[in-house]
Amino acid sequence: MTAQIRPVTSAPSANARYAAEEQERRKTRLMGVLSQGLPTLPSYVLDLNVLLGQSVVDLKKIGNVIRTDPSLTAQVLRLCNSALFGLRHRVINIEQAAILLGTERLRTLVLTCSVMQFAGKRLPKEQLSIFWHHSFLCALLSERLATQLHYCEKEQAYLGGLLHDIGQLPMWILVLAEEGNRRPPPPKGWVDNLALERDYFGMDHCKVGRWMGVSWNYMPSFIDVFEFHHAPEKAQHDPYLVGIVAVADQFLMAQASSAESSPLEAHSFEALPAESRTNHAHAIGVAPPAPHSLGTHLSGHSAAESRELEGSNSSPSTPQLVLPFLEKCLPELVESERHAVMEMLQTEYLHLLPLVQLGMTVAAADGA
Repeated sequence: MTAQIRPVTSAPSANARYAAEEQERRKTRLMGVLSQGLPTLPSYVLDLNVLLGQSVVDLKKIGNVIRTDPSLTAQVLRLCNSALFGLRHRVINIEQAAILLGTERLRTLVLTCSVMQFAGKRLPKEQLSIFWHHSFLCALLSERLATQLHYCEKEQAYLGGLLHDIGQLPMWILVLAEEGNRRPPPPKGWVDNLALERDYFGMDHCKVGRWMGVSWNYMPSFIDVFEFHHAPEKAQHDPYLVGIVAVADQFLMAQASSAESSPLEAHSFEALPAESRTNHAHAIGVAPPAPHSLGTHLSGHSAAESRELEGSNSSPSTPQLVLPFLEKCLPELVESERHAVMEMLQTEYLHLLPLVQLGMTVAAADGA
């Protein structure tokens, strides 16, 4: 009779038990941050986004909405009267300011200034600036994608891109609290790395985003964006919308991964403090260009010069990283359409960097 050999099972090590306990503790604290509630966007933000997205813009309605927020009114007028425009006469009328700024720049400014207040009492401005810089680039690129792909809900693509990473904000609140209590921070490069997020927090920002979307009563398609922008094939309500936002997000992450090898992007990246560059270089898109580059394309170059530099310095890995993901997100596109999308993303990326930085700079000056 052959004796049975039982497998040897050992009890979890003390380190493993401690790590599991710490993960559960952080997860509980993260849920506490969520249950306490985060401030929602002002209602006028969505109203203005609708008005500014229409083919025929009603300046009177826009002016009336902007005037409901004195701080926003001051920001718009200050931008118009800045040296950037070099006007001889001071602008004191919101409608005139709207004409001068243009709908795209005004919408970016409005959303930036409003959203920068989101969780502002819980997070430092530097962290929020990095977060929203990526978010606004993703919003604008998502809108461009929606236009090129003839997706009729361009407004949803814009707002989905703007809010797709909203689940990261409670995580950052917890990280700062952990550091304040002298507890170990998450590993470097954790942002947008779902495996590292789950290991440290017990859940990832996609799950946190879903929780927030449900509690805030967002439409199901937006909740899908929050939860599945890293896995768009799992979207249930509007896979095309989720795919559009996912492609824009992946493109920005690919650009970030090439920042170290691209002198053009490295110049912009130096504008951030060293600690922020270290923590976010591999996750949140390129950092804002330095303030002196406003009103021009990167580093003071003209649009043509910037595109020439982009062509000579951009990492060849960007299309290689994005194209397979693009095919996964939007499988109905043929190869020529996918390459056209990549070309559009690279062109619009250079065009939009100064636009987003303009709004961020004005918002930062308002809170100084």
